[in-house]
Amino acid sequence: ANMLFGEKASEGVVYSSVAKLDLSRVEPSLAGPKRPQDRVPLDGLKNDFTTALTAKRGLKGFGLSADEASKPVKTKNGEVQHGDIAIAAITSCTNTSNPSVLVAAGLLAKKAVEFGLTKPGHVKASLAPGSTVVTKYLEDAGLQQYLDQIGFNTAGYGCTTCMGNSGEVEPIMQEASDNGAVTAAVLSGNRNFEGRVHLSVKANYLASPPLVVASALAGRIIDFKTEPIGKGKDGKEVFLRDVWPTPDEIETTVRRSVKPEMFREAYGSRRGSDEWEALPQAKELTFNWSEDSTYIRRPPFLDTTWTPMKEAHCLLLMGDSVTTDHISPVSSIRNGPAYDHLKEKGVEHKDMSSFGARRGNADVMVRGTFANPRITNFLVAESGPTTLHIPSGEEMPIFNAAEKYRSEGFDLVVVAGAEYGTGSSRDWAAKGTAMMGIRAVLAKSFERIHRSNLVGMGVLPLVFE
Repeated sequence: ANMLFGEKASEGVVYSSVAKLDLSRVEPSLAGPKRPQDRVPLDGLKNDFTTALTAKRGLKGFGLSADEASKPVKTKNGEVQHGDIAIAAITSCTNTSNPSVLVAAGLLAKKAVEFGLTKPGHVKASLAPGSTVVTKYLEDAGLQQYLDQIGFNTAGYGCTTCMGNSGEVEPIMQEASDNGAVTAAVLSGNRNFEGRVHLSVKANYLASPPLVVASALAGRIIDFKTEPIGKGKDGKEVFLRDVWPTPDEIETTVRRSVKPEMFREAYGSRRGSDEWEALPQAKELTFNWSEDSTYIRRPPFLDTTWTPMKEAHCLLLMGDSVTTDHISPVSSIRNGPAYDHLKEKGVEHKDMSSFGARRGNADVMVRGTFANPRITNFLVAESGPTTLHIPSGEEMPIFNAAEKYRSEGFDLVVVAGAEYGTGSSRDWAAKGTAMMGIRAVLAKSFERIHRSNLVGMGVLPLVFE
């Protein structure tokens, strides 16, 4: 319709709909602080965050009073402001498959170093490309050294911060969060649902790799148009516009340093690393389940038998936009029934890892179902993974309540609002639901893939008006 394939390419073609886009109105944007669909114009970032601080707790709000929002949070090692950045991460998601934005991040880092800018110590920065090719062309262009100087050292290749594998934040930021600070993360991923990036970081914004670097330098949520990202070695203020690379600089660098042979070298052979090739190979045709493993256990799904639903209690009463990250988090395992279970198995605190890493263990994952610390359940007053056991009137962890209902012979249902199950199409969001004894979910609307997954696990998705 826009004749990109030639004037005659669309002759005789009838389109069911035509979308018009005015390119002059396209503007730089981020997304957040709690959902990837909540677009925030770059120039409006600080105002968006400031407004969210005192807005009613929900999809865009954190529920602070005006007095709380205006005061810094004290720690043993100093004060932390709301909006101080705890994590700045260039992740392995869709952004890193585009050489131009990775090169832009490197060029911005180069200019920042030349100005004499440094990253504040409270910001944890990391670079986790999706491919070793990224490292090759950044090194070829001479840009990796500048990213390293700022703190964006290569942490690995694969999913990291975007799915909660960022490790610990700086101690001052953890303490501040524990004391009520709304700290922030800026990452180049595509998911920022509550509790996903880091359990202690409440405001999470998705941004391009160069904006991630700029945010790390600023150290806090700022108005990039009017506020500097730092001061140079000459003491003068440096703004985003001073370090932002030009399209010509990016294109020239990409043409010079992103080479086809890099991809052929990386992907031309199916041989893995020496460490991978050295792993012992099983001789059995089927997997040999280990009773001692805390990572991979034989799942119980095929052994399930179904009976008619009867005498069901409501386990959870929730609102709109309950995501698969609320239902089945991938974050670090720090407390709760899953932590207690692993501890009983002899796993030490430092080795707990994450739900994402232990998704091959059904015993862990069912205990992590609805364990997101940001979940809001209207059956109890406070946010978090607790619920009300209705017959006794006792509040307890959601898994414990489900087990108590099971021992008493009751089935369970979940009641929620619109957009139930949005986010990643995570199979464990349905598996864990079924294993808890939840027989039906009543919601105003469902995300289609999660709805299908629920049906596949024998959980009835019901829509009410």
